[in-house]
Amino acid sequence: MKIILFSRPQIQRTAEELQKLIGAIEHYGFDYTVNEEFAEVIERVLGKSIPAESRYGESIGKQPAECVMVCYGGDGTLLEGIHRLDGAAVPVVGINSGHLGFLATAPKESIDLTFKDICEGNLKIEQRTMLALDGLSDGKTRYALNEVAIQRLDATMINIKAHIDGQMTAAYFGNGVILSTPTGSTAYSLSAGGPIVTPACNCLVLSPLTPHNLTMRPLVIPDSSTVRFEVDTRKRPASVSLDNRTYEIEGNTTLTVRRAERVVFLAVPHNISFYDTLRNKMMWGVDVR
Repeated sequence: MKIILFSRPQIQRTAEELQKLIGAIEHYGFDYTVNEEFAEVIERVLGKSIPAESRYGESIGKQPAECVMVCYGGDGTLLEGIHRLDGAAVPVVGINSGHLGFLATAPKESIDLTFKDICEGNLKIEQRTMLALDGLSDGKTRYALNEVAIQRLDATMINIKAHIDGQMTAAYFGNGVILSTPTGSTAYSLSAGGPIVTPACNCLVLSPLTPHNLTMRPLVIPDSSTVRFEVDTRKRPASVSLDNRTYEIEGNTTLTVRRAERVVFLAVPHNISFYDTLRNKMMWGVDVR
């Protein structure tokens, strides 16, 4: 089995931390490849040479049938790693060295146990829905695991008309709107007042961002829906964010979002459930009185 290791280079890593990570990979006899930026960090901090054939860039390229991507960092790191897979059906494990960690659920204190689970096939694989967006100026389809967020760029309120399966649904006047997957319900959508949705639900959540009309509320729709957004910013630019990637759009743009054909295979430790993560991260089991 091969490990596709991904991490962001801008986070400070200690030699002890990196040695524990690389040592666990080598201990279980995995072949591995590392993104170029992180490979440079490993070489600088550990003095360990990573050959060119064991590195990859913006896309991982063709890989063996049996491989697992391991993302070392927080949820943002895992999202970036997923985009580098470019739709490849590779299970993704997140080792949480960040903060909240709804996606990167394996604790960094248990690195050795995580790779032991990979080696013994003890990971639970969860299929997660992705979104596909069309309508950007380059004509390319873009993908998101968490959400598509359309937002203003300056102080001027924007108007976004949403059509669901061809039916006019709402006109959002305010800062923008978020369309999120169940996976993304604990991310930006949650901070905008959206509901928490279990990953197994076949739905999407449409949440307004600081709407001018106070009766506006999040709307849960089937994930089979196609949503068309007509964006009017009074000839000013706006932005579209897909997870952690942002694109600028013109003042009058029509965007279409649907459930993508590609999916993400999120691999989690067999002893950690969504409800465990939710209870621990949201501190629902803590008496704060």
